[in-house]
Amino acid sequence: HDVVIIDKDEENCVRLYAKTGIVAINGNATQIDILQEAGIEKADVLVASMRDDVDNLACGILAKSFEVPKIIVRMRNPAYENAYRLAGVNSILRVADLLINEMVVEIEQPHVRRIITIGGGKGEIFMVIIPERARIAGRSVESIAKDNKFPSKAVFIAVYSRENTSISFPRGDNVISENDEVFLISPSEDIKKVADFLTMR
Repeated sequence: HDVVIIDKDEENCVRLYAKTGIVAINGNATQIDILQEAGIEKADVLVASMRDDVDNLACGILAKSFEVPKIIVRMRNPAYENAYRLAGVNSILRVADLLINEMVVEIEQPHVRRIITIGGGKGEIFMVIIPERARIAGRSVESIAKDNKFPSKAVFIAVYSRENTSISFPRGDNVISENDEVFLISPSEDIKKVADFLTMR
């Protein structure tokens, strides 16, 4: 994808461009001329993640006026949800929910690292570090997946071995070892069950 960032902070724009090469426009995303400079007419997706809901709402309305197919906003105050819906916003990311979920995982599952949320929060790609003396160490992916205590909708994506610094994309016969970083995808509500099963000693 071609990504364009709009930021009021000029230093942020300079730093982003220097580090990533991404086009970063210094300006206010609630102004039509700035959005046009960023190429709003050609945009497939607009993400409004400014500090204030009022600004995100204004940006979303302007994006809708340019017929942007997908508009995503970060909502801080739930009182704005109906206004966002009326403005035609496709996806609303609730800051409080994101923070709470992240804190709960960090507290309850220190071996888990979320990577990305998909399907509007219904699914997650995440990584589990297999601790020393974990019961599943030495077992194959196939035997773990077939275990009736392992959530059936969870799928192994990749395994990174810290020991030999290699990554594999597991099939049934791949063996999981202590200290491996195991990447999975599953419904959000199954993350705890998956992590508990993989990290149990």
